[in-house]
Amino acid sequence: MNPYVLHFDEIDSTRLPDVGGKGASLGEMSRAGFPVPRGFCITTCAYKEFIAAGTEMDGLLDMLGRLQPDQLDEISRLGRRIWDHLQSLAIPETVKSAIIVSWQKSGENREYAVRSSATAEDLPTASFAGQQETYLNVQGADQLLQAVRKCWASLFTDRAIVYRVRNGFDHRAVFLSVVVQRMVFPAVSGIMFTADPVTGNRRVVSIDASFGLGEALVSGIVSADLYQVKADKLIKKQIARKEVAVYARPEGSTDKVDLIEEMQTAPSLSDQQAIRLARMGRSIEEHFGSPQDIEWCLADGEIFILQSRPVTTLYPVPPAAGDHIHLFLSFGHVQMMTEAIKPLGISVLRTLIPLGKSMPPGESDLLVEAGSRLYSDVVTRLLEYQQLRKRLPELLLNVDEMFSRAVREFMEREEFQTAARPGKRIKFSLIRKAFPTALAILKNILYSENDQAIDMMNRFIAEKVDENRKLLLEVSGPARITRIREILQTILTVAVAKVAQYLPAALLTYKLIENLSRRWLGDTAEMGGISKSPPGNVTTEMGLALGDVADAVRSHPAVIEYLEHASDESFFENLKAVPSGEEVLPVFLRFFERYGMRGTGEIDVTRPRWREVPTQLVPAILGHIKGVRPGQHRLDFLAGKKEAELAAGRLLERLRKKPLGFIKGRIMRRLIKVHRSIIGIREHPKYFIVQNFDLIKQAILQEGADLAAAGVLEQPEDVFWLSLQEIKEVLETRRLDRDLINRRKEKFQRDEKLTPPRAITSEGEIITAKPAAHVPPGALAGSPVSAGKAEGRARVILKLAEAKMEKGDILVAPYTDPAWTPLFPLAAGLVTEVGGLMTHGAVVAREYGIPAVVGLDNATRKIRDGQIIRVDGTRGFVEILK
Repeated sequence: MNPYVLHFDEIDSTRLPDVGGKGASLGEMSRAGFPVPRGFCITTCAYKEFIAAGTEMDGLLDMLGRLQPDQLDEISRLGRRIWDHLQSLAIPETVKSAIIVSWQKSGENREYAVRSSATAEDLPTASFAGQQETYLNVQGADQLLQAVRKCWASLFTDRAIVYRVRNGFDHRAVFLSVVVQRMVFPAVSGIMFTADPVTGNRRVVSIDASFGLGEALVSGIVSADLYQVKADKLIKKQIARKEVAVYARPEGSTDKVDLIEEMQTAPSLSDQQAIRLARMGRSIEEHFGSPQDIEWCLADGEIFILQSRPVTTLYPVPPAAGDHIHLFLSFGHVQMMTEAIKPLGISVLRTLIPLGKSMPPGESDLLVEAGSRLYSDVVTRLLEYQQLRKRLPELLLNVDEMFSRAVREFMEREEFQTAARPGKRIKFSLIRKAFPTALAILKNILYSENDQAIDMMNRFIAEKVDENRKLLLEVSGPARITRIREILQTILTVAVAKVAQYLPAALLTYKLIENLSRRWLGDTAEMGGISKSPPGNVTTEMGLALGDVADAVRSHPAVIEYLEHASDESFFENLKAVPSGEEVLPVFLRFFERYGMRGTGEIDVTRPRWREVPTQLVPAILGHIKGVRPGQHRLDFLAGKKEAELAAGRLLERLRKKPLGFIKGRIMRRLIKVHRSIIGIREHPKYFIVQNFDLIKQAILQEGADLAAAGVLEQPEDVFWLSLQEIKEVLETRRLDRDLINRRKEKFQRDEKLTPPRAITSEGEIITAKPAAHVPPGALAGSPVSAGKAEGRARVILKLAEAKMEKGDILVAPYTDPAWTPLFPLAAGLVTEVGGLMTHGAVVAREYGIPAVVGLDNATRKIRDGQIIRVDGTRGFVEILK
């Protein structure tokens, strides 16, 4: 077998290192019987021989390896040097001879397409599409060798270099093969995706087609006809105006040709041809086992496949049981944490859910992993109940308006209507079980005194956390993992049972105050004031406590300077050596003793806690010192409490002037009292869960340290890449496949780059329902969750540790969880990409009385840091002013 040339019938997927992704794909399809034009690949061995002939490449590649993707001028200059160098090299005689022999064997009087095929190209994780070059209608030995040399050099175009740098590919580790394939002179050509590239629907084949060679489509000089096929039915046909086409020239290369008027609006494919193409696309997808991006052409009525690569931009489809369509909603969007979660974090959360388990200590099937995030199709199950179909979208408004709109849209679809069962009925036994809780909620709204509810919850949390700490200290090894699973099994049940009679009452009274205000007074003018500074919210108390830390630090310049350069590893120890450090240290220690188990993305047990990375809080402390006067945070909280009392008084006074005002006033006074006395309990369940997660993380890391000491793990944190069951098995057997850890790390790195959708169907379709708000031209629509307007400088913050805010800035973030609360005293307004009426950011914004708009898709991309913006939290939109 020639080391420099392989014909298609000699190639399969195992030859990828020799012929690159494109070449391996063509060989696979050719051997499988798909209509691929004949050809051969010039191997990476030939490429290596070619570049080895030059003496400068080692030095040039060293310089290239030091460049960053934003150094575009340097990349361009160095890329041109490499290009010129390679164009000046002679192709080694052994390589040239092998190419010519294969070309003659394939047909020296034929025309050829010459394409590059990189070893890092057309892979399941990175397509590299369009990074190297293609030369069409190549004729004769001289044109062929010239095209081959240009393909080799195209590995060093600006776009190819930048793509490799951004995706972490070593320039020395990417090699190039060249595909030489017989030209087909088509009447029509195009691109076919076996999954809709816009919506992600895996059952829809999307075909772009135009007259002549596909170069017109790939280069973007012509609009394409669009055909979409689903289940052998043409569901969409969109005919474009096609003014030009690319055709082969008799002497070689190609020409752009103006089409006659009749052809410009003529369909490039018949309906049956589109369906036939889609069937072949499905066969190719089935062969490769993943959605494909396929280049095809039609000549004399016959289909030819020119290449196929995996589609790498689709979000993974969550696994679903059964054939009927499912709707999955993102758990991360509910929990205000849309970043990728490591396997242990996934396992802990699935174990936490008490329902949907085959065995009590196991993992719930109500949550499934996709793209290192969690999704649930519990909505699909709830929609089987006729009584819930109308109510569910309304309830979801409290979580995320876009969830609600996605569910409404899903229910209107033909697929759901067809698959929907006649409708389950809620069992009376379930109603009977829920009746005592419903009665308790009603009692709390109507007449119970709720003043002790928050104190009761605080005592319960302290006692239960202490109990669980002792339980985890009693055992070790596999028994400790069993104990962890048992504790997780009960945490959510216990927390929900404790707040079940209070939190729904707090949420219901808020909605009742709003609805009755609108009905009786015609407006909700006082709602913004009524929610300010309620007592007992543990997250608000945390923000106030951090303000106390800032006040303790502000009069000590040496401590401030230390904080600006502090490191996590020696944060507290080195603080002692700083002038006045001993004085402020107790204040820090008190804060971290109570809140050190919190952190950004805290629902992922593997994420760092503030105790482990105390410098995460430094920007918030310094921002507070700079933007807030001493003690002002406490005064603002008291002022908010006073404003709430005044707002309630104004509301009641207005009601008294209405017919039956005395009765309406008494009803409203009761609702306000209930709401304000217990809404603070909203954050307690998560506070309880996070404290237990902290205990669990410490226990698991202790086991990881023992495994690392025994040489089973490289480091204790490697346990983060295993599930709870897998950790238990490793502790029992003292054996581990370390390649499993590496594979999961690689997958996680890929998944981190994905943007998780809010709602995705089991067909892979991402549902992106638009917000309901009617907005002014040019404004960005979201969901209004905290009334009022604010203008100010947008401060776009992606990570809390990098937060730099000043008083009066408008916080623009992907989400906010409790860890972000210290920034709220500085913010004049809030904009987030996820959230709903009762999610963390919305509740805290109302408590601080700042306007907020949530659920604004891609807010951190559409709004640039430093822009002057206006937030309308009453109507739900953001305007960019300057």
